[in-house]
Amino acid sequence: MRVIRSFFIAVAMYSKIPVPQFAWNEEDMRYVFCFFPWIGAWIGACIYFWNQLCSSFQIGTLGRVAVSAAIPLWITGGIHADGFIDTMDAVHSYCSKERKLEILKDPHIGAFAAIMAALYGLLFLGAFSEIHEQALLKIVCGGFFLSRCLCGISAVSFPLAKSDGMLWRFADSSDQKAVKGCLYVQSAACAWVFCCWSVPAGLAVSAAAAAAFIFYYYKSRNVFGGVTGDTAGYFILFCEGCMVAVAACMELMAGRIR
Repeated sequence: MRVIRSFFIAVAMYSKIPVPQFAWNEEDMRYVFCFFPWIGAWIGACIYFWNQLCSSFQIGTLGRVAVSAAIPLWITGGIHADGFIDTMDAVHSYCSKERKLEILKDPHIGAFAAIMAALYGLLFLGAFSEIHEQALLKIVCGGFFLSRCLCGISAVSFPLAKSDGMLWRFADSSDQKAVKGCLYVQSAACAWVFCCWSVPAGLAVSAAAAAAFIFYYYKSRNVFGGVTGDTAGYFILFCEGCMVAVAACMELMAGRIR
């Protein structure tokens, strides 16, 4: 029952998918991060089937790509995009760590946040528009699962920037040993499935995710002194953007070889 409640908490917290509601307590939150990646799996599945629908009904590139980019926002309610925007505001303030942590809590959007959000959106749309080959499309869709595996690992492994907030609450309540083991297994299984679809692309995209994970560790530690719920949202978008960009490069390289 505790595991089932952890599943419902994960879905309720990180998506807009309707699930049974109940009071959250520490015991029920022990395995929340184990189920976090499966929201990414649902996102990836929806994007994949939308792209198949576009192929069947000859929907144009703009409609295919725009809806694909919108699906994660619809399913998550934009919770990770909000974290990305807040993090960009703080990073580009060039203030002290303490001031940056205060900016993360500020509900207002600054100019740099709007600029970086627009830039990210344009780059993501441009990269995704280059992906047509089925194996690469499957890998990109699977990337929404992998990014959340790595985000969960960071939440229970990386230093926390503060001792309050939702991320701290979930991390502090987690069975960290079980969560880490579960997420590492899921990450390895995801990378293995990528390689089953395409060895070169699977390795390249997995390497991009690993590089984003390492970058996130040093960036969050140096800029904020650790991770927060907002920086976790930033990482998910950053990691997914890196994977889509590498997949697009693989598609373009394969096209030139052909």
